[in-house]
Amino acid sequence: MPSNIEIKQLSHTYKEGYQALNNINLSFDRGLYGLLGPNGAGKSTLMKILCTLIMPTEGQVRICGNDVTTDPIAVRRHLGYLPQEFGAWRNYRVEEVLDILARFSGINDNKTRRNAITRVLDEVGLGEIAARKVKKLSGGMLRRLGIAQALIHEPKVIIVDEPTVGLDPEERIRFRNVLSNLGLDRTVILSTHIVADLGGACNAIALLDAGKVVFQGPPSELVLAAAGRVFQSSITETELDEYEKKYDLVSTSLSSDKIIVRGIANKSGIPKNAEQVIEPTLEESYLAFMTSDLLPINHSTEESICN
Repeated sequence: MPSNIEIKQLSHTYKEGYQALNNINLSFDRGLYGLLGPNGAGKSTLMKILCTLIMPTEGQVRICGNDVTTDPIAVRRHLGYLPQEFGAWRNYRVEEVLDILARFSGINDNKTRRNAITRVLDEVGLGEIAARKVKKLSGGMLRRLGIAQALIHEPKVIIVDEPTVGLDPEERIRFRNVLSNLGLDRTVILSTHIVADLGGACNAIALLDAGKVVFQGPPSELVLAAAGRVFQSSITETELDEYEKKYDLVSTSLSSDKIIVRGIANKSGIPKNAEQVIEPTLEESYLAFMTSDLLPINHSTEESICN
């Protein structure tokens, strides 16, 4: 049975000659997935192709069996999208916004539309504020309203761009929990350059760099691959400048008269007298992959990240 999203030998080159994607092979089934990479890695181009906003120059992308190039209308029926910047009519009530968007989605029967609005508001935890005006919503509530509009037509695939931008820590956690629950019976893709957006709930992640997939697999595999590439060292203040020049430092903290630093090994390895971090965090593991030449790049183009 095919996956909800299948990407095969996908490349995209813009008219100016810039190649944003280079031979991408990925597939996603039901679950929560992270698409992670620095700005300029190709994430936005891939999102635009998945959402049928631009057509690929090479390769094939299918969503729920429908080709994004030859049948974009069918693709959109299965797709919900929350962009990084989501705006709604500020003087309208939450339920009014969803009613309008449900009509745009082709839900013309009044009872069906009311039921759909109730369902999605409950799903994202906004059922109690259906009558509140959009301008009275917090940033986190507005993001959850964005998810509600993406769910209104019951898509099998949800794509979220920079999911927690502008949210405070409490709202970030609440929003991640909503997305995690949605992944129980749908495909949810989070495109971000912030490792913390993924939390620990992702089934798998794909790392993009310079238009290529450099890692694909469960977060635990990325952490395992980075073991030994992350160090911790206790140094003096005068040594800090040298460390900052030689290594990518992840964190610094004070302890008595010493500075505790955690960082990524360089081509020569870890510093003398430093300790290897056996279980690095996901963020440290990501940085080890993206800033170090030491880790092997996964060149597999056939393996699905969801299997």
